[in-house]
Amino acid sequence: MTKWFTQLILATLLLITLTTPSIAHAQEGISLVDSSAEIYFPSALVFKIKAQSQNDITKLRIHYQVDKMNYAQVTSEAWPHFTPSPEVETEWIWDMRKANLPAGATVRYWWTIEDETGDRLVTPRETIRFDDLRYSWQKLTKGQLSLFWHKGNQSFAEELMGACQEALERLSRDTGAYPEKPINLFIYASTKDLRGAMIFPREWTGGVAFPEYGLIAIGVPTNELDWGKRALAHELGHMVTHQITFSPYGAIMLPTWLDEGLAMHAESKADPYLQSVLEKAISQQKLISVRSLSSPFSAIPEEAYISYAESRSLVEFLIQNYGKDKMLRLLALLKEGNSCDEAMTEVYGFDQDGLDALWQKYITSQTQSQSGFQYTSLWEANTKTLLREKIPGKVATANTLLGVP
Repeated sequence: MTKWFTQLILATLLLITLTTPSIAHAQEGISLVDSSAEIYFPSALVFKIKAQSQNDITKLRIHYQVDKMNYAQVTSEAWPHFTPSPEVETEWIWDMRKANLPAGATVRYWWTIEDETGDRLVTPRETIRFDDLRYSWQKLTKGQLSLFWHKGNQSFAEELMGACQEALERLSRDTGAYPEKPINLFIYASTKDLRGAMIFPREWTGGVAFPEYGLIAIGVPTNELDWGKRALAHELGHMVTHQITFSPYGAIMLPTWLDEGLAMHAESKADPYLQSVLEKAISQQKLISVRSLSSPFSAIPEEAYISYAESRSLVEFLIQNYGKDKMLRLLALLKEGNSCDEAMTEVYGFDQDGLDALWQKYITSQTQSQSGFQYTSLWEANTKTLLREKIPGKVATANTLLGVP
């Protein structure tokens, strides 16, 4: 019995030895001397490695994952150049001119090292945040929001945070939408400082939002606090809308009038100038159809102002007359891949053409009941009026620019 038991133990030990993964043996033959990542903001992220083995190291591969909303976890790989040797030291440079990362994006990375005998070592995963190291950032967090700023006192940051919280409460109360994931807000001291954080900025860029990364960056001088509050509320409206409609279909199906209308509703008050633009368009019969507003807005200033004014009015017409539950249901159906007309017909009983007819009748009667309103010249507009441009590219509808002349 004892002899049989001893033979069983020896057989088991032999089986374990034969089936143990090679990485256990590799850890004896290959050792990681150093692994690090250095930020050269905003141009590059440099990953460095130093390893050694009893035999020539012949393969080095870096794996990395970017923390952002995605339909599936994506792992990218890169192969740095090096000369096979028992001791190697090399680096891989992520050139942001080719594949840009926004400030504040988080990257997880690890290496696979192999030598000529087939031994392999997979290093532990490490994390680095692509921070703008030009400034010393302070941080204020409340709920799902974290606000980072580098100029201005605590009161300045709290004022902006308060406006953001009010915007989120307004969206939740009126539409049922609320952030599903954390959102980071980076407040630069000026638009010039902000543009310095970008690889290819446009000279009029005042803010940028990356919904898939949960990041907003905007230039808010301390003497432009009121504008900063409104701009942040607007961007949060976009961010929340994109979070709750994110799917392989939602971003495609979201009409521009709904996206922009919800963002403008997140602001505390309607812009008096845009209200004047809307009233003038009504009197001159220059309203744009809802179906036309489903596509990106015109670059012609007069038509763009009308488009923004109409979008806010359309969204508030739906909220005030049909309630938040239907608005939330509309967004859910768009996320599922329904077209806007299909979703609206199921929720409201009419499509975009039906909405156009109902809204125009309503808004025309509302305007006619008012008297003595005055028009403002389009060219006398407040230069801080929000104008947006969708930027196509690697982040697929995620890059949105807020133009501030």
